Amino acid sequence: MTLYQLEVFLAVVQTGSFTRAGELLHASQSGVSHTIGDLEKELGIILFTRSRSGVTLTDTGEQILVHVREIVNHSNQINQVAAVSRDVNGETIRIGAFASFSAHVLPGISQAFRNHYPGVELLLFEGNYEEVKAWIKAGAVDLGFLADSSDDGLDIVHLLTDPYAAILPANHRLKEHDIISIEQLTHEPFLSLKSGCERLVMRAFQENGLTLNKQFEVTEHSTILSMVEAGIGVAVIPSMILPAVPLNMMIKPLSPPINREIDLAVLSMQNVSPAVSEFIKFTQMQTSSSCYPAR
Repeated sequence: MTLYQLEVFLAVVQTGSFTRAGELLHASQSGVSHTIGDLEKELGIILFTRSRSGVTLTDTGEQILVHVREIVNHSNQINQVAAVSRDVNGETIRIGAFASFSAHVLPGISQAFRNHYPGVELLLFEGNYEEVKAWIKAGAVDLGFLADSSDDGLDIVHLLTDPYAAILPANHRLKEHDIISIEQLTHEPFLSLKSGCERLVMRAFQENGLTLNKQFEVTEHSTILSMVEAGIGVAVIPSMILPAVPLNMMIKPLSPPINREIDLAVLSMQNVSPAVSEFIKFTQMQTSSSCYPAR
């Protein structure tokens, strides 16, 4: 039994005639008849009842039709995947991302994508939110990952929500509280990140008429974690940045909650290459099926 025989079988079912099936397949009537005859001989059954008005499926043919459609459909899907792969392999995708995303989420996406398309090269450009946005607009990257972005003329796909958490030294006076309110942090020595994610924190305090006792501003995530562990102060940071196993610190949810929304952005979805289109699909699939941030 060959795939071609099954495709001829479906064409005869669709048209109700060996002649019209031949026209559909660009084959002769005798060729179609011969193919069906060979298939019937191989299976040892009669698939069609022949008459002057055309051909109709036998009862057994009706039962087989369901399975033939599945086989041909799966074959078409395999060919589509192969066609995409041929178009995709050999391309290079330039990706812009901010540090915490490229460190904690992007590796899993990249590995899954490479498993399917080993011939695609991925190039990472790491920067802050504004740098990534500028790279997308200038065409320096094919796609970028942003947080709390307005559209700014870009095409945006929302990926996930990253909640912020309060981090406190292990022996802090608030350690017994299950949830920390931002009011409770007002007079604490506050350590602030300068990577861009601090804007939501500043906005939350301002909207509630609160001020911060800001002591230090740092750019590296590892630095702020080390300073909290050392007891220098407290901080409010995205969960994505948190260590999997915190050492000498307490991690507490916030009230009211502060969240950053993480998006994928391109200049135009209509103009992306096949490789970029596939990468976007993989990114959506990975972020929707996994619990990010995984901490």
